[in-house]
Amino acid sequence: MAADFKKLQTRRRIIQWLLWPVVVIVVALGWKYPLLGFSVPVVMLMGIAGGIIKGRYVCGHLCPRGAFFDRIVSRVSRKKPIPALFRNRPLRWTLFLLLMAFMLYRISLHPEDLRHWGRVFWLMCTVTSAIGIVLGVAIHPRAWCSFCPMGTMQSALDRGNQQLRIESSRCISCRACEKACPMNLSIVRFKEQGRLTDRDCLKCPECSAVCPKNALAMQ
Repeated sequence: MAADFKKLQTRRRIIQWLLWPVVVIVVALGWKYPLLGFSVPVVMLMGIAGGIIKGRYVCGHLCPRGAFFDRIVSRVSRKKPIPALFRNRPLRWTLFLLLMAFMLYRISLHPEDLRHWGRVFWLMCTVTSAIGIVLGVAIHPRAWCSFCPMGTMQSALDRGNQQLRIESSRCISCRACEKACPMNLSIVRFKEQGRLTDRDCLKCPECSAVCPKNALAMQ
């Protein structure tokens, strides 16, 4: 079983290595080639569709910025605990509404111009990525993801179709899973419950791959 999780882990990391350059390309060239900005709504739509099926799966596997945080920013991050404030639901939804309102307002200025739309998406991507990098280096690689507006949307759409199962009889509370978790989630506290019900779980195999007792599995 551990070997299977290692394979899933390797596959996820390969996909992320292929995806993270997308962020750099869009941020670096989007001002000159605005249509690159349309990669942003594409990822947003993927996230919404994925959220209905598997919660934050897209965040953990197919998001270029998430891949950038995991594969690049993690190498220079201080990897401190993500502040509880960042996970505050009212704060997260306030940020979601503000960013969506800003996006719609900016687009409404020139709704007939697709290049203008692209510039708006590029600006949003650039500003939020810059914030994410600063937080990622100073605190934790996925600090931004703890209150990312699209992550918030995906977690809200999560219907518990796939959750991390915890075999309490095997778990020794070593917390190796928590150290490996990209979202810095507290997994052991769900031990007696038998499954991780935190909607910010990215459905990735990182925790299962490092568990010394094979006590974790996605179900």
